[in-house]
Amino acid sequence: MYTFPKLLLAFLLVTAAATMQPVAAKTPVPSSDYEVQAEQQLLVLANQSRKQAGVLPLTLDAGLSQAARTHALAMLKAQQLSHQFEGEPSLPIRLAAATHLQLDREGENVALDYSAAGGHEHLMLSPPHRANLLNPAFNVIGLGVVRSGDQLYIVQDFGHALPNYSPAEVKDRVAAAVRQMRLQASQPELLRRDLPTADDAACSMAHADKLGTSFVRQLAVRGTVLTYTTLHPETLPASAGHAIGSRALHSFSVGACYSRTETYPTGGYWVVLSLE
Repeated sequence: MYTFPKLLLAFLLVTAAATMQPVAAKTPVPSSDYEVQAEQQLLVLANQSRKQAGVLPLTLDAGLSQAARTHALAMLKAQQLSHQFEGEPSLPIRLAAATHLQLDREGENVALDYSAAGGHEHLMLSPPHRANLLNPAFNVIGLGVVRSGDQLYIVQDFGHALPNYSPAEVKDRVAAAVRQMRLQASQPELLRRDLPTADDAACSMAHADKLGTSFVRQLAVRGTVLTYTTLHPETLPASAGHAIGSRALHSFSVGACYSRTETYPTGGYWVVLSLE
């Protein structure tokens, strides 16, 4: 059986609890500089392994790398591997704060090793860390490496980045989904007639951080109004099928607004779908 001498690893998927392990006591020799060459080597090695596994490569994101570097420094200061220290935001929130990417999935590997090559080798020999590195759902990565004496604190932050849609693009995708749902219900296509106040109603929900606002109630006077939040505007809520499939309908309107709120700190699209 292969053993990992003087090596510590920890991994995190957003759906899994963070693992914390103490680092063997030693006198740190912190450096104010990031180990850029080691970070670049880790990216090359990760994508080589993904290619061998038949998985598309990861794209390096500067924002995710800044988040990874900040966390690597936190581990150096604490002399401990952890995915979340006391007072530190959770992984999704700290990644969202560092990048403009819209992420719907996140993961993290952290390790302490003597070199980038050794760190990658040991991460690949550990099933949960290997799973993160080869996960086909991830398409972006941030890397942070800092030195303590002859050892490296390594952080790999993974994410699945979605397209950043404009409000107009969001509305077009919602409209396409409405047309498809009408087709599946064997009902005639609805006339799309976006109301001037639809976007205002959507943004009023985002600002209030709730789906029901006075703007929305004003729209409801005209007909049925569906409100929801989503990261995937091409997919309608399952509960919308009955309303959209109604024979009594003749037109619809879509309003959309993107926002990060207390309820949705990593961001999302707020949608108002009016049916008449």
